[in-house]
Order: sequence, then C-alpha cells, then structure tokens
Amino acid sequence: MTHHVTEQPLVQGGRSAALAAACVRGGVAAGLGLGALAVLVIAAWVSSPFPDGGPGDVLHAAAGLWLLAHGVELIRTDTLSGLPAPLGVVPLLLAALPVWLVHRAARDTLDPGAGVRDRPRPSPSGAVASVAGGYLLVTAAVVLYSESGPLPAELVTAGLWPPAVVAGTAGAGVWTALGRPFPGPRWAVLARAAGLGLGTLLTGGAVAAAASTAWHAGRAQTVFLGLAGEWSGRAVVLLLVLALLPNAAVWGAAYGLGPGFALGTGALATPLGLAGDPAVPPFPLLAAVPAEGRGTWLHWAVAAVPLVAAVLLGHRVGRSARTWTARDTALTVLGAAGACGAAVAVLAAAAGGPLGSGRLAAFGPVGWQTGLAAVLWGACAGLPAALGVRAWGRRSPRPKRVPAPAPAPDLTKTKTKVEVEAAASGDRELSRKEWWRPARRPTLKWWGRLRRTGAATGAPAPGGAPQEDPYDDDLYGGSYGNAYGNAYGGPYGDPFGDTGYEPYDFLPAAWEPSPEPRPKPDPEPDQAPEPAPGPAPDSKGPGAEGPGA
Repeated sequence: MTHHVTEQPLVQGGRSAALAAACVRGGVAAGLGLGALAVLVIAAWVSSPFPDGGPGDVLHAAAGLWLLAHGVELIRTDTLSGLPAPLGVVPLLLAALPVWLVHRAARDTLDPGAGVRDRPRPSPSGAVASVAGGYLLVTAAVVLYSESGPLPAELVTAGLWPPAVVAGTAGAGVWTALGRPFPGPRWAVLARAAGLGLGTLLTGGAVAAAASTAWHAGRAQTVFLGLAGEWSGRAVVLLLVLALLPNAAVWGAAYGLGPGFALGTGALATPLGLAGDPAVPPFPLLAAVPAEGRGTWLHWAVAAVPLVAAVLLGHRVGRSARTWTARDTALTVLGAAGACGAAVAVLAAAAGGPLGSGRLAAFGPVGWQTGLAAVLWGACAGLPAALGVRAWGRRSPRPKRVPAPAPAPDLTKTKTKVEVEAAASGDRELSRKEWWRPARRPTLKWWGRLRRTGAATGAPAPGGAPQEDPYDDDLYGGSYGNAYGNAYGGPYGDPFGDTGYEPYDFLPAAWEPSPEPRPKPDPEPDQAPEPAPGPAPDSKGPGAEGPGA
C-alpha cells in the first residue's frame, strides 16, 4: 500500500509532462513547415529584379501559402477589377511537407527511440490530442496574422480543413508507432487493396498527364517562356509547376474515371470530348488539356487506368480470400472500393477548386463525382476479379498419375545380376576367342541348359568319397567355365542345390575333338605290407629233422 501511494503522484506527473512535450512537438512541427515555406518565398522575392511590396507582404504571402497547403481557401484582394477573388486549388506537393511533419511528431511521441523507453508516455488518444492541439494553436495564430495581408484566409474553410487534416495525420502517426495494428486480417487486406487501387489510379493518371504534356510540348514551352522573361521569374514558375505535378496526376485519374474535370463554368473535359467554352489561364501544365471536339481512341484508352486499378484491387482481395466465403469476399471488395473512392474524392476536392470569380469559380475535378466513379469501377470490375481469383485458388488440384508398381521378380525363374553379367562376359569371350568354331557355342548352351538339377561340383556320391569333376573351369579355354561354371559352382553344379542329381557324361559331337581329361596325379606308393607271421618253429630245436631227412 505504501508503495502504491508513493508511486502514484510520480506517474501522474510523468504523464502530464509527456502530454506537454507532445503539445510542444506539434507546435514545433507547425513552425518548421511555416519556416521552410517562408524561406522559399523570401528567396524568390530577393532574387526578383522588380519585387512587389515589402518584407511584410512577403511574410503574409508565406503565411497564406502555408494555410493553402492545409486546404484553407484564400481570398485575393489585389485584383484588377477590385473585387475579391477566391483561390482554392491546393498545391499537393506543398501539402506533403506539413503532413509529413505532423505524422513524424505523433509517431515520435509514442516511439521515443532506444535508451529512453522507461520514461512515461501518453496514451494513444492523448498523443493525438496533444500533437494536434499544439499544431492547431500555431495554425490559429497564422490565420489571425493572414487577415491583415493581401491573402486573408476564408474562415469557414480555415475552421474545417486544418483540424481534419492535422487530426487524421496525427492519428496515422500514432497508428504507425503502435505497429499498424488491424482489428482483423480482413481489415488488413481491405486497407492494402485500397492502397493498391489508389496507387494504380494515381500512377496511371500521372502517365496520362505526362503523355499529353509531351504531345503538346511546343505549346507548353511557348506558355512557359511567355510568363516570365528573367531567370528568377522562370525559376518561380518552375517551382510552381513542380508543386502542382501531383494535381496533374489527380486530374488525369479523374479524366480516366469518367467524370473528367471542369475548365471553368460550363466547360467539361471527359474521354468523350471537350464540351463547352473552356476558360484556361496561361500555364504550362494546362497546355496538356485536350482540344475541343469529340474524343478519339487515344482519349478512350485512358479508361484502361481505372480498369487496371479495379482488377488489381480485386485480385489483391481474391488472393487472400481462398478460405473466405463469397459473401465476405464481396464485402471486403466493396469496402476496399469505398475506401479508395473516399481517398480519391478528398484528393480531387483538394486538387480542384476556384481560381477566381466568374467563369473561373469552378476549376478542376469535382470531388464527390470522382469518388463515386472510383467506387463504381471498383465494384463492377473488382468484384468479379476477386471472385474469380478466389475460385481459382480454391480449385482442387488433379491427382498425379502414379505408375503401377512392377511385379516382383520370381527368383526361382530369373537369373541374378551376377549370373547375367557372367553369362554376358562368357558370350563375349566366345565371340572373341572362338569365332572360328561356329558349332561350339550352341552346343555348349544346349549342354548348359540341360543341367537343371543335380549335385554341385564335388558333392559326395551316394556311399562314396567326393567325385572329381572331369571337366573344370579351364575347359575350352575357360570360356564356358566363366560363363556357367563359376555362376553355378562348376560345369556340373546345380543352381538349386539338388544333391540327388547324378551327372551324366555327354559325349562331344562328331565334329568336335574329344576332350582329353586332365591326367590324374600319380598316387603315392603304398607302404610295403608287413609279412604275415609264419608257422611257429618246432619245439625239437633247429637240429631236428623231419621224416624225410
């Protein structure tokens, strides 16, 4: 209990300090973005040979551009007609800098790095609120400052877009710090499929815009050189072109999706053609706008961009849905198409907007129309692709044909490998050494085949000593003995070990010489028998004589 009471204030105080540090991180991120943009504006003002206004106007212009990057609509007061004109086209490349800074600040709040992991950290919701709060404090100050300049902020959009952009980006940073968790695997597949579809759409739109610009390169160069005569002015125009390149990709994607984009009130460019009277201000990127009239097959080919994006979206879902039901697969595809359509709608709304009053009040793609077209493409082309890939992945593979096992050889009727090799070697010896004896080989084969059973060489005869083999392995030069005798234990040996077999003496043919049996070794001389004992001598003695004496 004492330990709990002692530690509780320290923990609370540590978390309060972490929240304050997160708030400071958000303010620093806003200051870094504002400062970087101010440096670019001041550099352009200094390098201009005929600068307009003083340093205060330059800082007000930098503040206005920074707010425009967050989606805030500006109002130009120094127009030729004297009437205020709105400016709502957001350079998306400028918006990437503040978005990245907010994301990094929120991520570092929960992921401080190695070596300091024991320090108190705020909760995820506390980190989002603290970082966004610190950033929006600076944003509010910049909005108030811009009211006294030539580009004041429109208060309705200033209260709507910056909080949404900052809070969403901070939430993405916290989610990244937590390891990008998903409620389930299907949500992860949904997010990846939506990201793949969005990336394909933007890439295809950028390719279409670049191809159209290259097709009208001469007109674009003329417009670029006519906007500014000195190098500093051309550098500023070039920087503005680079900042608007992502806008051109979004315009190309909207053109391929079908709704197209507006070129002023009453003028609409779609793959079917350019209808109405366009009001196009002189700018290099706008030189890529298609000419008036009906569209050709080159314009219709841009429809392949959303088709490929929808098919890839469906393929990504179908590849992961092999174990899902068809209903879950369809819902995931529709969810991914909806998420992709929502992102496209936001980007289209930011990439377009008013460029002035009158006919320039509507310029660029319409957000809700472009987003709805992306959802329809994803549902109509992505859903069949997902179900097809799922069905292909669930197919049962055909069983491979296994050859029938070969029957086991009958060892009683077949020769072993050693026997076959011995027979082959014997045949080769006969053909090489005794080719001049054509009748000898079949005779030997017939003779060898007749010996089916019998006693092995040297088997004892019934009731006697082992018989000697009259023919050994050296018979006929050793060929027959090597072919059959060695395999079967001699020329008269039986391969099956039948000891009751008595070999026969087969006589050679009439045209064959009689084989001379090997001379037997001379038997050893028997020892002289001991003489038989004679009759016993007469008991009369040696001098006794017989009756005939």
